[in-house]
Amino acid sequence: MQEKDKKEVEEFYERLKVELDRTTTWPALYLYKFIVPTSDEKIKQIETIFDNTGAVIKTKTSSNGKYTSLSIEVNLDSSDAVIHKYKEVSAVEGVISL
Repeated sequence: MQEKDKKEVEEFYERLKVELDRTTTWPALYLYKFIVPTSDEKIKQIETIFDNTGAVIKTKTSSNGKYTSLSIEVNLDSSDAVIHKYKEVSAVEGVISL
């Protein structure tokens, strides 16, 4: 990742943290939505990130079967915890965070 891209990503997470702290009382339920190319390996990678968190994970494959959406609802203690999970999931190749 180029330096400019890294800066933009960090600025995005800083804005997200401010917004989450402004609108949320922690701990709170947080809903993640991700889309990945349909691959058991990629889906498992994301599910593993949320292992032992009590997360409820729902998957749905697109009509053409190329993509799978994951909705993950989990109780988290802080905006930092939300952002930490986003960063972990961003390491999965091809993932799109919504």
